[in-house]
Amino acid sequence: MSEETGTTRFSPQTLLFNEALWRRRSLKDFIARYLIGAGGVAVIGSIVLIFVFLFSVVFPLFKDAKLHEVSSYPLSNTGTDNTLLYSIEEQAEIAMRLNDKGILDFFNVDTGELIETNNLLESSEANVSSWAYVNKDNNRIGLGLDNGKILIFTNDYKLVYEEEHRTILPRISYPYGENAIDLSIGNQDISSFAVGENEEGLTFFIYTDSGPRLINLEKQTSFLNEDEVSLELTSLIQLPYTDKPIKALITPEREWLYILNKDGEISFFDIRAKDNPTHIENISVLEEDNSPTSFEFLVGGISLLLADNQGNIHQLFPVTGEGERNLTLIRSFKGSNSKVSGITNEQLRKGFLATDDEGNISIFHTTASRHVLTRNISSVEITHLAIAPRSDKLIAEDVTGQLHVWKLDSEHPEVSWNSLWGKVWYESYPEPDYIWQSSSASSDFEPKFSLTPLTFGTFKAAFYAMLFAMPLAIAGAIFTAYFMAPKMRGVVKPSIEIMEALPTVILGFLAGLWLAPYVEANLPGIFATLLAIPLGVAIASLVWWNIPDEIKIQIPDGWQAAMLIPVVMLFGWLALALSPWMENVFFDGSMRLWLTDSMGIGYDQRNSIIIGIAMGFAVIPTIFSITEDAIFSVPKALSSGSLALGATPWQTMVRVVLPSASPGIFSATMIGLGRAVGETMIVLMATGNTPVMDFSIFEGMRTLSANVAVELPESEVDSTHFRILFLAALVLFLFTFVFNTIAEIVRQRLREKYSRV
Repeated sequence: MSEETGTTRFSPQTLLFNEALWRRRSLKDFIARYLIGAGGVAVIGSIVLIFVFLFSVVFPLFKDAKLHEVSSYPLSNTGTDNTLLYSIEEQAEIAMRLNDKGILDFFNVDTGELIETNNLLESSEANVSSWAYVNKDNNRIGLGLDNGKILIFTNDYKLVYEEEHRTILPRISYPYGENAIDLSIGNQDISSFAVGENEEGLTFFIYTDSGPRLINLEKQTSFLNEDEVSLELTSLIQLPYTDKPIKALITPEREWLYILNKDGEISFFDIRAKDNPTHIENISVLEEDNSPTSFEFLVGGISLLLADNQGNIHQLFPVTGEGERNLTLIRSFKGSNSKVSGITNEQLRKGFLATDDEGNISIFHTTASRHVLTRNISSVEITHLAIAPRSDKLIAEDVTGQLHVWKLDSEHPEVSWNSLWGKVWYESYPEPDYIWQSSSASSDFEPKFSLTPLTFGTFKAAFYAMLFAMPLAIAGAIFTAYFMAPKMRGVVKPSIEIMEALPTVILGFLAGLWLAPYVEANLPGIFATLLAIPLGVAIASLVWWNIPDEIKIQIPDGWQAAMLIPVVMLFGWLALALSPWMENVFFDGSMRLWLTDSMGIGYDQRNSIIIGIAMGFAVIPTIFSITEDAIFSVPKALSSGSLALGATPWQTMVRVVLPSASPGIFSATMIGLGRAVGETMIVLMATGNTPVMDFSIFEGMRTLSANVAVELPESEVDSTHFRILFLAALVLFLFTFVFNTIAEIVRQRLREKYSRV
């Protein structure tokens, strides 16, 4: 320092050193600023990419169906014959046409080139008078003849590979022999018939000039050759039915018979007792001026589809209620105002196609209550329609004999807002309901993709977890940050925070295999602890206030909470020890059975109690740590000023500290809620994983995250099930994003409000 001026002089070396130090610090600040910025952008970019990926997988669910014309050509090799039906093989390369002369023509779908012709009645002098599907899954067809017999044949295909060249060969087989089945009704013309087939036999409804009859034939297997099957007539019953039927249908399991008359009235019969069919009821769903035009089963043989001349199509199926089974109208569809000329079912899903007299094709899906599309493919009426098993190609014949071939692009017709979030009346259910059941052993299974029970289960699990965790975590954080001695706080806070390092799979494992059985075995004691522990704390507090002051001062300030540990343990142990006694005295030896039998409350061993405890245990460290930091960070000057003005410590805590710390407490709560909503392993292992909508604390649930974890490895890639699981993940992602956004807005407003204090 200069004596004359009183200023400090730096040498040139010092100035150069300080300038170099400043430059290094500036460079570090520059690097840190951009690295932190890049990290923030990377986090946001990652979130955006996750959203884009989920959306790209989900988006095809909501794409509109499309029809693309492939070709159009006239029927070939036809004379005076009339078409009975068409069918297409699985690869959609070969189609079959059956005419009223009993001739089968196999031809190329796209070009109409004839491949093979078979005459089914070549050795018979009879003519075809009617036809019906015997088993549509096996493409087994029956022909009613004018001599009172029925010929049954099966049409299938064989794949042959020769030097990397694939050939599809059509085949005809006769499961009950090449001779027509004699129904013992004489030489009468079978004008219409229906048939149901199962492993035991066949049931026929036939209509001749002698009226309607019900005929049962049972299968007999040869002792020497199991593939040789014969039919034995077991019953022939004249039905008390007077109208001439338009069409009759028998369910595949030979249980129910439906007969439609010209007025649109459906007669419903129970034919399970083979010797004594029972008429259940008659039902009419058509309006007075409408007449029926088509009557078919939906795939599976449970639902009926009835169409009329005004373009309406009604779905009905039997519903059991109060011990009775009634045929019930479930839903109706309409593609156009024109007369429906025919209904064709999709073979692998609950959809169907309707044709009308103006050349339109309308596609519907029953479960989704969805009108998929309507497309005009001809200027005249369409008389026959067939769709490939994979629902990717169809052929239609119009009244002029022209065949139209179209490619169908409709991958996910079973998805709609109603099927995902609304109540749906599923087949064989007594009423509409929210159901998640994505798979079954049956090929005609009706998929149930309601996300409502999964969303409900997600919030139910989070609710009970937060109900358990919030009071303990927030109250513990308040005491630890404000009242606890610093030395004790230095032990308690790290101990609770280290709980967060415990893997959730371990918590789920312990909850499912140890905690759930223990709670079930000591249910009265678990509920008794909710009363016993608060009572013990109240008694301990009363004792504390009445002991002499010279004893109180021996306990350092802030260590009083340690005295409650043995009290909580003692009263908790006492409640659990008395559990067997309480169960015998108050609940007849079993509280679980008492809940079920006396209260009508179901009990699932892995229920909401287990989830509340296990997931609450996982959420507590998060809420506790953030809340404790928020309270401890409140400036001491605020609390000291409040105490100096005469406020008590509790008044200071409630009116000064908590409002100032409220943004942090709210953030802690919302972060804990987000953790609970997104938790997977605990709910996967500690619940019954049953997607039920029951808020009972004794029932389990299935959450969105657990459902994705369980079913995604088993789902077919790009299937509807696969994409809906990704939709569930997207819903969970959006829930978390929305909740966190709302939480941040509220936190900022609380921070602005109390920053002025």
